[in-house]
Amino acid sequence: QLQIEEIASSEMGDYEKAAETKAEIARIGENYTDEKNQLNSFETSERQVTSEDIASLIATWTGIPVERLLESEADKLLSMESRIQSRLVGQQEAVEAVCEAVRRGRAGIKDENRPIGSFIFLGPTGVGKTELARSLAWYLFDDEENMVRLDMSEYMEPHSVARMIGSPPGYVGYSDGGQLTEAVRKRPFKVILFDEIEKAHPDVFNILLQILEDGRLTDGQGRVVDFKNTVIIMTSNLGSSISTSEPLGFLRDMDSSKDSEKLRISIEDALKKSFRPEFLNRV
Repeated sequence: QLQIEEIASSEMGDYEKAAETKAEIARIGENYTDEKNQLNSFETSERQVTSEDIASLIATWTGIPVERLLESEADKLLSMESRIQSRLVGQQEAVEAVCEAVRRGRAGIKDENRPIGSFIFLGPTGVGKTELARSLAWYLFDDEENMVRLDMSEYMEPHSVARMIGSPPGYVGYSDGGQLTEAVRKRPFKVILFDEIEKAHPDVFNILLQILEDGRLTDGQGRVVDFKNTVIIMTSNLGSSISTSEPLGFLRDMDSSKDSEKLRISIEDALKKSFRPEFLNRV
C-alpha cells in the first residue's frame, strides 16, 4: 500500500510526500528484517530435550522429586542402609533386613505383579517401627508425605472396609473413594503403613491378601488400583510382653545370642497364633 502511495505521489508531482513514504517503507523493511533474523536465530538454535526435562515432567506427574529420578537405581539401592540408619537409633539388623528385601524386589527377584516389599514390624511402642516406615518413604520416594498410615483400630468393624476401598454405588460417600485406594490411585509410589494390624477385622485381611498376592485392588467404583510400586508395612505389638518380661542386667543369662534366638522363636509362635498361614506366607 505504501509503495502504491509513493508511486502516486511521484506521478502527481508531490515529491516531498513521496520521499516521506519511501522513508517509511525503508523503516518498516528494517524492522521486518530484524524480527526475521531473530526468529531464524531462535529456530536454528539447538533445542534438545534433556534427561532433566524428562525428569522434571515425570516428577510433576508422580510427585517424585527430580533429583531422585536422575539418581541411578544402583547408587540409590547401594547406599540405602547408611542413609536410612542416619535417621534411626539402633535397629541395624532390622534396617539391613528391610533394605535387602527392597533390593531383591527392585532387582526383579520377585513376582513382578506384587508390591516392592511387604513387612511386619514387631515390637513395643517407641522402638522405631513407624520411623523406619517414614524413613523408607523418605529414601525411596524422597518425601515422608509419600506414606499412607491407616490405624487398624478404626477398622475393627465389618462395614469399615468400605472406608478403605470406597462405598459401592448408591451408598453414602460413593463419590469420595476409599482412604487407601484413592491415595494410591493418585500417587502410586507410596509406603503404606497398617498400624496395629492385629486389631483389624478379618475382612481387612482379605483385602490385604489380594494386595500382597496380585498387587492390585478394585475400589468401590470398579477401578483397578495398582499396588506394584508400593511398600506394604504392618506394625504390631504382638510379643511385646515377651520381650519386656526378659530379665535385664546381671540377672540376664550370659549367652545373649541364645536369648535372642529364644525370643525370636517365642515371637514367631505368637505371630502364628494370631494370623492365618496364608497371610504370613505372603509377607
